[in-house]
Amino acid sequence: MWFSTLRSILFVSWLWAVVPVFAAEPMLVSNSLNTCQEDSMFTASLFKVVYTPNNNTAFLNIVATSSVEGSVVFDIAISAYGYTIIETTIDPCKVGLAGLCPMTAGKIPLKFNLPVGEEAASQIPGIAYTFPDLDATVRVFLNMTDTGKSVACVEADISNGKTVDLIAVKWVLAIIAGLVLCSSAILNGLGHSNAAAHVASGALSLFGFFQAQAMLGLTAIHLPPVVQSWTQDFQWSMGIINVDFMQDIFTWYQRATGGTPSTIFDSLTTVSVQVEKRALSVMPDAAVNLYRRSAALLPRGAASLMKRGNVMTGSGSYIVYGIQRVAFRAGIETTNLFMTGLVFFCLFVVITIGAVAAFKGLCELAVKQKWMKGDKFLEFRNGWLTVLKGILFRLTLIGYPQMSILCLWEFTQVDSPAEVVLAVFFIVGMTVTLGWAASKVIRIARRSVAMHRNPAYILFSDPQALNKWGFLYVQFRASAYYFIIPVLGYTLVKAMFISFAQNNNTAQAIGFLLIEAGALIAASVLRPWMDKSTNSFNIAICAVNFINAIFLLIFSDVFNQPPLVNGVIGLILFFLNAIFATILLIMVIISTTLIFYRKNPDGRYQFMADDRTSFMKSQSQLTGTTELDALAATARGDKAGYKGGLDLDDDNESISSASLRRRTDTSNLTIPTAAPNGAYNRNNHADPPRSPVDPSVPLFPANGGPQRAPSPFNGSSAASQRSQHSGSPPSYRAQNNASPWQRGAGYDH
Repeated sequence: MWFSTLRSILFVSWLWAVVPVFAAEPMLVSNSLNTCQEDSMFTASLFKVVYTPNNNTAFLNIVATSSVEGSVVFDIAISAYGYTIIETTIDPCKVGLAGLCPMTAGKIPLKFNLPVGEEAASQIPGIAYTFPDLDATVRVFLNMTDTGKSVACVEADISNGKTVDLIAVKWVLAIIAGLVLCSSAILNGLGHSNAAAHVASGALSLFGFFQAQAMLGLTAIHLPPVVQSWTQDFQWSMGIINVDFMQDIFTWYQRATGGTPSTIFDSLTTVSVQVEKRALSVMPDAAVNLYRRSAALLPRGAASLMKRGNVMTGSGSYIVYGIQRVAFRAGIETTNLFMTGLVFFCLFVVITIGAVAAFKGLCELAVKQKWMKGDKFLEFRNGWLTVLKGILFRLTLIGYPQMSILCLWEFTQVDSPAEVVLAVFFIVGMTVTLGWAASKVIRIARRSVAMHRNPAYILFSDPQALNKWGFLYVQFRASAYYFIIPVLGYTLVKAMFISFAQNNNTAQAIGFLLIEAGALIAASVLRPWMDKSTNSFNIAICAVNFINAIFLLIFSDVFNQPPLVNGVIGLILFFLNAIFATILLIMVIISTTLIFYRKNPDGRYQFMADDRTSFMKSQSQLTGTTELDALAATARGDKAGYKGGLDLDDDNESISSASLRRRTDTSNLTIPTAAPNGAYNRNNHADPPRSPVDPSVPLFPANGGPQRAPSPFNGSSAASQRSQHSGSPPSYRAQNNASPWQRGAGYDH
């Protein structure tokens, strides 16, 4: 059922994406005119050209400023993906271009239809009208007729209206990611912890790859059009989603808190916007000089406003790049971008809280009405507040890349004082929260090592710790519990390079290369994830991210390669990532679907080498608990092992705290003398050794000094330590262990 629903969604989305491509009228479009020569004497603040091959007509709407006087000829070169395909010369006097023969100084508004001859139209290949995100450029030199000297140079980027930036693709990716995350939660609620851990790990890795793709688009590095559109498909994972009425609210809020909203979309009818394909450091000198001269002529306040807002050239058009480029392509004012990401993250959290509370209510209603068995989702129903805290921590981890980039970038923009305060609150709050949670996991793991010589014991045997902090370590093997620290550091450093290096694309490219190289080496050497397949899955993601970082370094023009190289590398990046993302999606969908068709979902995966499944306890599976267990839980005031209330600090509610500290208190321990060899064989029927865990209260030590096991750190030999932990014969334990928790925790070995 789940697979058929997903298949229907994919088919409808494919139709939604493909039908408009075939139905749309073929055309070539250009929306901005850029200068490409020092001291260019011809610029345009508005430039819109649309050529339709069906009627061989080009519509032009231009507002240009010219300092050229006299007759000129146009030397035109058309290139695609850096390769020149057409070179021609046009005399405006011979083709009858009014206002350009001869040219006069001043402002020239032009709006007319230009017939295109059959010979010129035949030189345009048919693929130019169908291939998405066409990377084509028309460069025109204006040469004086009498001297042949070039007095101006302008270039325009050409598009055919086809793109891989599709709303259907975004919805499909978001739905798949959401369904997989929900599937892991359902499996965990049903008690299939092993399968749930694998599904959750795959879902988080997939979502992390989506965010890594979005980060490529947020860099200020030159990106070919197809790469820009491809990365735009993943910006929803960073909270960059355009909703019209919300944009109006954000603009009002910014004005109300002392900010000045940008109005770039309101001026599109009179001003062109250049979606930059080159960083400022490698732009034509003419564009950079125009920007610097215009900034120098402005008052100090206006210049500072332009520095932190949209960049305007001397011709009056805007340039957007990096984070601003992503905002413009998403239809969001750049000054509203921070609030957009912030509000969607908060909405995501609020909706999740409501969904968890509603599911709790539905489960209780279903049990009360006998629509569902009483042992279904028992752990969730009894400790849903603890589970909710764990879910909120997980959402914080998922949203940390998004909020770290947007908050740090807001420090460079200062859209309004109130927004800066929000940025400080969220970046500090989320960083401290995740850092404190990571330190909590490390303390629990070290305590488990000290008590049991195995970090997995407490990390996976305590349901409170597992449900609240498990999001930080379940995807890793038990001995790599610390790996969440490098992951958080990787995310924060990467966000700093994206946010603070928007004006230096070379620094961004080199930083990305070093960061991704370190991540790949660490993942390949340490292999911290839970099993071989999960390690291979994540190492492959790290390898693709590293290859993308190499491509970014090439796009930064640090090697001064010809434009053809950038065009080819852009296509390689698109196809490589598209194929890899498709493979990841298929793997996650198939593995998740097969789990729901198995009678025992946990049986699909091998048990972990860290023996975590021996320590995991599912209260819905404790069918052998005695009446004494229930009485003990009632006397303690617990509800099936969970404490009431919503404590923000679980130091007092975890079995890894007070009870285990009593076990390490050597002042209350009596160290027995070593028994002679064969003592247990002679006396096992008369006086069998006692387990250090009281059978009446599962996993809680028994009271009474002589019956306690001595600490493994009191200098006893290895043989005596083994006898203390496994001295009684297995047959005796199998017959006398009252609690099934002991059998699941490894006491029967």
